[in-house]
Amino acid sequence: MSHRYAVIMAGGKGERFWPQSRLARPKQLLPIVGETPMLAQTVERLRGLVTPEQVIVITNREQRAAAVAACPMLPPENIVAEPVGRDTAAAVGLAALLVARRDPTATLAMLPADQVIHDTKAFREVLHAAYDAAEAEPWLVTIGIHPSEPATGYGYIQRGQMIARAQGRDVFEVKRFVEKPHLEKAREYLASGDYLWNAGMFVWSVATIRAALAKHVPLLAGGLETIEQAIAGGRSIDDALAEHFPTLQKISVDYAVMEKADNVVTLAGTFDWDDVGAWPAVMRHLPADEAGNVLRGEALVETGAGNLVVSTDKHLVALMGVDDLIVVHTPDATLVCPKSHAQQVKLLLKRLEAKPEWKRLL
Repeated sequence: MSHRYAVIMAGGKGERFWPQSRLARPKQLLPIVGETPMLAQTVERLRGLVTPEQVIVITNREQRAAAVAACPMLPPENIVAEPVGRDTAAAVGLAALLVARRDPTATLAMLPADQVIHDTKAFREVLHAAYDAAEAEPWLVTIGIHPSEPATGYGYIQRGQMIARAQGRDVFEVKRFVEKPHLEKAREYLASGDYLWNAGMFVWSVATIRAALAKHVPLLAGGLETIEQAIAGGRSIDDALAEHFPTLQKISVDYAVMEKADNVVTLAGTFDWDDVGAWPAVMRHLPADEAGNVLRGEALVETGAGNLVVSTDKHLVALMGVDDLIVVHTPDATLVCPKSHAQQVKLLLKRLEAKPEWKRLL
């Protein structure tokens, strides 16, 4: 039996993809790019590396039913719901706990559910090498992406010296993680050639990540141990999580472990990658007309350029004489905004949240 597992983090809100993305069915559960939900695409990408029985999805209570429906290829019990969000370090600790119950000698990959990767073959090859590296040494392995532009929306990884090879690929020590930089600094990173985008993809053995959590965030590790003891004592996973998970320390795995540990290494991803953070990113992956308009559903643009129009339920959306707009129509809400404002959709959602009669639209 293979000792390799994959855990997919699928509990995000996807707020920048409102009004299609909602709390109960956010972007990872929608076919934002492609014909199937992004979560299902992530599971499919793992075919040949791990079996469906060795893929676990961590989501939340509001989204679990939709996640199960999106992943008929997985055993339903492999889709686990956090009762509340406690950030990524708690999710990583829960993942290690769940995998350890099945195989304490396992190595697991932690993967986001909502990234676009078209070159599946190259992705599998890189992930295979990352598993090998994590099995060879007690390393916390992260997969970075060669930057193609001085992006300010991503964190960066600074590489140190090359210290090993895995499946013919260079493994580098990590000097440091850097938060999202301003443009001038991002240009410096790009020019240096020493930096990778932090894609939030990690591989490590159960023993290595648990030791790291115990060392760097002992309070969180203690809370996870309480959950593990409750399950070992006969409590169901759902009951144990309901009682103890809300008490866990809320902190990201980057702050909790990756920025502190001295056994972090990185491999460069040789595949295309996009975390499609807001509506304009979708345009990079869909065909456009001669004027650069991208249309999904029943949509029409007359004398306009660079627009993204998404419509559902056979409702025709027509634009005339406008450029660079995002227009997304759903049966109960429609968004219209310039592409330059797409990152600010969260401000709209705060307004909705403040109005009782509009909360149904969240």
